[in-house]
Amino acid sequence: MNVLLWLGFALVNFFLIVLVYKLFGKSGLFAWIAMGTILANIQVLKSVDFDLGVITIAATLGNIMYGTLFLVTDALGEKYGHKEAKKAVYIGFFSLVSMVIIMQISLLFEPNSFDFAQGALETIFGIVPRIALASLIAYSISQMLDVYLFKFLKERTKEKDLWIRNIGSTVVSQLIDSIIFVPIAFIMISGIPGGYPKEIVWEIFWTTYLIKLFVAALDTPFVYLIKKIKPIEEKENLV
Repeated sequence: MNVLLWLGFALVNFFLIVLVYKLFGKSGLFAWIAMGTILANIQVLKSVDFDLGVITIAATLGNIMYGTLFLVTDALGEKYGHKEAKKAVYIGFFSLVSMVIIMQISLLFEPNSFDFAQGALETIFGIVPRIALASLIAYSISQMLDVYLFKFLKERTKEKDLWIRNIGSTVVSQLIDSIIFVPIAFIMISGIPGGYPKEIVWEIFWTTYLIKLFVAALDTPFVYLIKKIKPIEEKENLV
């Protein structure tokens, strides 16, 4: 069920990006970056198994949402240019930093006797600073690399070869992202919550990277679709 649910979950994410772009245009894509950066860093706390018949692999759940960030920056770079794609990266960075600061302060408030959420919030957001640190370092480096690689490939490929730009930039940038993110986020460190044994971390690294590549291949038709769409708000501005 996890495999089928994952595929359906990926398609839901991609269609929602297309919808938010159709309804709100470039602003909708910026909003997705802000939301997606936060959700990816919460979802990644959940680990799941994928039974592929001959092998069962362990992975973290946030790979789809994180992969959509690269889809969005590539779409922005394709339709609106290099500067707008870079702006999206800055928005994602600011959103994640803001979420960590706000939620850490929220945890300091002493709950009353009727509260039922404090424990759950501590479980999730108590680990988030470590995940966020790993994500901030990996995100800022890999996303900027993706933006520049996409620009580099766009200047050297034909208009119709969007798939080369989308997948090519992602193959390299997602590898760098996984190399940076996985060890910082998941290696077991004494006194710091959220770690896994080294063999699990190694498995998460490879499965994370392979899943991200699959997401990049799966999202390519949606990048083409976004390129063809004329957002409603842009149509209204022309009237």
